[in-house]
Amino acid sequence: MNKEWSDKNKKMQSLIGKKESFDEGIAVLLELREELFDQITSIVNTYPGEAFYQMPFAGAKGYHSKTLAYSMWHIFRIEDIVAHTLIRQDSQILFAEDWLHRINSPIITTGNELKGEEIAEFSTKLDVSVLYEYCKAVMESTDILLRELQHKDLKRKFSDDDRKRIIETGSVSKDEDAFWLIDYWCGKDVKGLIQMPFSRHWIMHIEAMCRIKNELCRRVRKGVDPVAYCGLSCNHCFLKEWCGGCRTSYNTCSYATCSSDHICPNTACCKEKGLDGCYECDNLADCQTGFYSLGNDVNAVKAMALFIRKYGKKELAATLDNLHEKYDFQKIQEILGFDLDEGLKILEKNRGGI
Repeated sequence: MNKEWSDKNKKMQSLIGKKESFDEGIAVLLELREELFDQITSIVNTYPGEAFYQMPFAGAKGYHSKTLAYSMWHIFRIEDIVAHTLIRQDSQILFAEDWLHRINSPIITTGNELKGEEIAEFSTKLDVSVLYEYCKAVMESTDILLRELQHKDLKRKFSDDDRKRIIETGSVSKDEDAFWLIDYWCGKDVKGLIQMPFSRHWIMHIEAMCRIKNELCRRVRKGVDPVAYCGLSCNHCFLKEWCGGCRTSYNTCSYATCSSDHICPNTACCKEKGLDGCYECDNLADCQTGFYSLGNDVNAVKAMALFIRKYGKKELAATLDNLHEKYDFQKIQEILGFDLDEGLKILEKNRGGI
C-alpha cells in the first residue's frame, strides 16, 4: 500500500477516535480523499478511451485484475449505497438525474458478481466521461455527510431493517461473491464504514488503477522511439511509468495535457513539417513553440534537442545514463540548470562515449 496514503489513513483513524481531535481527523480524511480522487481525474483526463476496458493483468489475483472503468464504477457504487441507503437512509445518487442511462451501465449493482471477460465487456459499454462525473457527484455527497458527522455518530450500528432496505434497492447482486457485502456493511458501525469503504477501499482500488495504467504505458511504449519530439528522453523522465510518451496515444506529458486537443505544440509542429523531432528543425535555437516558450524553465529540454542534432539519440541516452549514475535527480533541469548554453556544455562534458 502507498506509504503516504497509508500513513495519512492511519493518522485519520487515530484522530477520529478521540472527541477532541475528531474534526481534525475528518479534515485529514477529506484531504486524503481529494488526493486519491486526483489520481482518477488525471487518468480520465489523459488516457485514451481504449485504456478503460483493457485488462493487462487478467486472471491475476487482486484488484489490479480488473479494468479502470470497472474500478471507478465499483468504488463509487459501493460508496453510494453505503452513504445513502445505509447511513443517510435516502435515495442513492445513481437514481437521480438519469445517471444510469447516461453512463450506459447495464447493471445497478457493485459489479462484484462479474468475472473475467464479463468485466471487460461491461467496461466497454460505459461512457467514461459521464461515469467520472457520477463518481465526482458521489464523492462530493459523501464529503458533505462526513463534514456533518459528529464524534458520537461513530458508534451507530445497523439493524435488520437497514439490511432489508439495501436488499430492496437491488443494488447488490444475490451472487455469492456479492451478497456478503450487505452483512459486511451492516456488521460495522459508522467508524468502521469510514475505513471501508470511505478511505481504505479507495486506496486499494486506486492503487490498483495506477498499476493498471502503468502496465498499459509500459506495453504501449514497447518498440516506440523513446525520444519525444521536443528532445526529452522518455526513458529518463520522472513520469516514465505514468506516461506513454508523445509518440503514443497514452501521452500524459505536461504540455500535452495543458493543450485542448492533448497534443503538444512541439508534436503538432513536427508532424506538420514532417520532422522526426525538433532537433531536425533549422529554427531550433530560436524556437519559441510549445515547451520552448517557457524559456529558462525548460531550456534543459532544448539543450537535449541541440545535443541530439550534434551527436544523435543513442549518444543522448548514454549521456543521461552517465548523469543518473553520478547524480540523484528526478528532473533534468536539476542538473543542466536554466541556461541553454551551459546545459549543452554539461551534456557534452558527460557524453556517453567519453
